[in-house]
Amino acid sequence: MTGIIRVAAVGVNHWHALYDAAYLLMLKAMPEVEIVALQDDDEARARERVEKLALPQAPKVYTDYRRMFDETKPDFVLALGKPTDMAATAHYLLDHGFPFVMEKPMGYNAEEVRGIADKARAVKGFASVSLPYRYHPQTVMAQQLIAEGRLGTISHIHIRQMRPTSARYAAWGAPWMLDPKIANGGCLRNLGPHGLDVFMLLTGCDAEVTGAQFSNRALGQPVEDYAAVMLRAANGINGVTGIVEVSNLHPNMGGLAQFSVSGDRGLFLVSGGTATLTTAEGETPVKLVSKGQGSLLVLREAITRWREGRPPFTSAADCYRVVRLIDEAYARGAHGGTR
Repeated sequence: MTGIIRVAAVGVNHWHALYDAAYLLMLKAMPEVEIVALQDDDEARARERVEKLALPQAPKVYTDYRRMFDETKPDFVLALGKPTDMAATAHYLLDHGFPFVMEKPMGYNAEEVRGIADKARAVKGFASVSLPYRYHPQTVMAQQLIAEGRLGTISHIHIRQMRPTSARYAAWGAPWMLDPKIANGGCLRNLGPHGLDVFMLLTGCDAEVTGAQFSNRALGQPVEDYAAVMLRAANGINGVTGIVEVSNLHPNMGGLAQFSVSGDRGLFLVSGGTATLTTAEGETPVKLVSKGQGSLLVLREAITRWREGRPPFTSAADCYRVVRLIDEAYARGAHGGTR
């Protein structure tokens, strides 16, 4: 397909519509894309998103996505929304042949996401999911160091992500993220997919949860503000181990990311944007090269692959592997996703 790609967005109550990942702003900046319509159950929220998007030609606003698709017939769909609504949206899109990229977690639980993955496989639908940490320079560099054998036999991986207080969800128009009946969890459900996906990407296999801890003590919300999940690569008792740690406890609107891969020949460590490789010969700075904002890379990759008739880089099946681990962690931990 050539020419302008007409894109419609579903569930723009999600904060990533305009904040943080800011998908709509990323689409707005793509010259080959025209945003033709936005949908949300809350019409006022959808109109607010349109106003802040400030396009010369304002997208149409709908509360019923079925009507939106019938009337606008988009080429491609950005699917956001609440975890309680995601699976139904994905099934509709697959049933009606709309290619799409969807925000994680893609469903309320692993069972729902597995149903999406199964249908996408059966109908050969284009169902991509946003897992942008695959594009991050530290992930790409870690893959390179592992492939070159510079770290030796990998022992363990530690991925830590600390984001601002969960009050940001309400400020960005998505207070439902703090409702466990809608979100089915807190920071692990929202932030955890990134680290879990990277762990499996670097180890090259599925993983199993060996332990998990949660806390909502600091913020006092009904969903957790801290989570730590212990993992083991599912390739035997001597598999790589890992810890994925996430929280909504950074004291301002910044954040903290730490990433390490340790082997018997080398340690690759990234903290605060500074990367080093430590070996028996000493410590060497490592230059990390970013290819751009993760959400923009996700959208470009998805649209390019769809246009070229290739499968998604990150699929519904990939999302299922991640969400299965999240469900397992909640089952093992002191706090469940719903309570």
